[in-house]
Amino acid sequence: MRYLTELYTRLLGIEGPWRVLEVRYQESPARVDVYVDHDRGVKMGCPECGVACPLYDHMIERQWQHLDTCQVPTYVHARLPRVQCPQHGVRCVGVTWAEPGAELTMALEVRLIDLEQECSIQAVSRLTGLSWDRCWGVATRAVRRGQMRKPWKVPIYLGVDEKSFAKRHQYVTLVCDLSAGTVEYVTDERRQVSLEEYFWPFDAAELAQIQAICMDMHEPYVLAVKACVPAAEEKIVFDKFHVMRLVNEAVDQVRRQENKQLREEGVDTLVGTRYLWLYQPDNIPEHLLATFRQLRQMDLQVSRAWAIKETLRQLWHYRREGWARRFFKEWYFWATHSRLDPMIAAARTVHRHLENILTYLPHRITNALNESINGQIEKVKRMASGFRNRENFHTAIYFHCGGLDLYPRLSTTTAGGHPL
Repeated sequence: MRYLTELYTRLLGIEGPWRVLEVRYQESPARVDVYVDHDRGVKMGCPECGVACPLYDHMIERQWQHLDTCQVPTYVHARLPRVQCPQHGVRCVGVTWAEPGAELTMALEVRLIDLEQECSIQAVSRLTGLSWDRCWGVATRAVRRGQMRKPWKVPIYLGVDEKSFAKRHQYVTLVCDLSAGTVEYVTDERRQVSLEEYFWPFDAAELAQIQAICMDMHEPYVLAVKACVPAAEEKIVFDKFHVMRLVNEAVDQVRRQENKQLREEGVDTLVGTRYLWLYQPDNIPEHLLATFRQLRQMDLQVSRAWAIKETLRQLWHYRREGWARRFFKEWYFWATHSRLDPMIAAARTVHRHLENILTYLPHRITNALNESINGQIEKVKRMASGFRNRENFHTAIYFHCGGLDLYPRLSTTTAGGHPL
């Protein structure tokens, strides 16, 4: 028996004044119960101020589930002491193996967090035999713990994007730290106030430290930044990939219109070529190169639209604003005189937003990292088979993409207490 008590003392990381009194094994249903107590006549630190205080009394016995012993469920039992602090009154002393109010030991929570980073909550529940609510509670506490530990600061480079929550145009707004590659803030909808809520807790001096904010051309986001961030006009950078997506959509529209005309004439030249015109030249699959070269040699409207689109990419290679403006002036003349209505409309849209497209030149940031995070979030959604609860969706994003310190800190110090 002494060997067992010493073994579990080490496994639980228990140090004085706590000690394992007894270990019991029950055959049916199989379980191991570990009973822990503290030495008599000792003083314990007040959880508020740490001052050693005499014991006041004990609470009723509590139970914490621990890591299985040889696949047998294991539970830790103890009566929590309360101390009489001269300054804070009666306070409940915490234990070293679990956080205040938790039903699981920290060692088990660490294991569950590891599993939840790799599996869905449903899978973790099946693997461990714990209820879905308990497993989700671990993730929720981990996110809350990580957010409390996170330093209070505004990233100098921010990325703002939207992510679909569910069908029927339901979205959430994401604010990301482009330097760290983490999600800083998640909120519902994509309205102006959605983004403003992120900036409100910071004062003007903190917001002035922001050097650039990369986003798409969504007007509510632009208005939110202008309303909250000092010198916002110089810091808004319209994302290169969103600009190119706008022009890509115009190319596809030209293709669809021309394909319709050709098919009415009995020609199927453009049938099945949609994605060929959306590729960058270097990304066209090798087995499609010959087909694409043949199409480019034909007198096709979509071929001209593709050339206009690909030429625009050069804008982001410039280092000097003057040369970039000169290039754009020539490109804009070409696009607006192409007699291709979708390209003309796209060129005019780009022209209206040119000032905050050119802010890319000094900052050279894009939302490519945001798109990568969106991919991670999509993976989490598929793993969970979707989310019906918005708060749970937010928690999952922070858990997997927030860059938070999720794990409880195993230590021998007393945990926080609470008033009588």
